[in-house]
Amino acid sequence: MTDRKKNVNRCFWANPKNPLYIKYHDEEWGRPVHDDRQLLEQLILESFQAGLSWECVLNKREAFREAFDGFDRDSILSFDEKKIDELMACSGIIRNRAKIKSAISNTVVFKTIQEEFGSFDSYLSGFCPKETIMDHTSTTSAISDTLSADLRKRGMKFVGSTTIHAFLQSIGVFNSHQPDCFLYHKNSDHDRAD
Repeated sequence: MTDRKKNVNRCFWANPKNPLYIKYHDEEWGRPVHDDRQLLEQLILESFQAGLSWECVLNKREAFREAFDGFDRDSILSFDEKKIDELMACSGIIRNRAKIKSAISNTVVFKTIQEEFGSFDSYLSGFCPKETIMDHTSTTSAISDTLSADLRKRGMKFVGSTTIHAFLQSIGVFNSHQPDCFLYHKNSDHDRAD
C-alpha cells in the first residue's frame, strides 16, 4: 500500500489492520461489474455472508475460489453430494451445508436467467438504472426488494433484500462510500453502463 493511500479517509468499516479489506475497499467495492462470472462469484459470496461479516467472507475468498473451481458456472452445476461432503470438510470456507447447497441450486437459477436474458448482467439491467445511485445509509432499497423477490420467485435462496442490496453495492449499482471517503465522488463517475 502506498504512503498516499495510508493517509486517506476510508469508509468506517474498512478495517485498517486488514490489508485484504483495504485492497477490496479501494480497488473493488462499488465499481461496476458486468462480467457474469464475477457476478456469480459475488452473488454466491454475498449469500454466504448472511448472518456473518463481509470481512469473514473476504478473508476466505481465495479458499472459496479454489473450492468452487474459480466460480466456474458449469463446474458448480456438476457438484453432487460427494462434492458437498468435500466442501463441508474444507476448513478454508464457511461450512454451512444449507448455504453450500443453495450456492449450487442458485447457480442453476443463474444459468436459467442467462438463457432467458442472454446474460445475468442483462437481467440486472432490467432492475437497475444505468446511473450509479449515491446512497451510503441504506441497507435495503426498492431495487433490492424487487430483485430479491424476483430471485426468490425463481428459486434462489439466501437472497433476501439486505443480501441483495449488499450485492448491488459491491457491483457498483450503488455508490455507498461515505461522504468523507476518498472514493465517494470518484466512484460516482463509474456508471453501470460502463
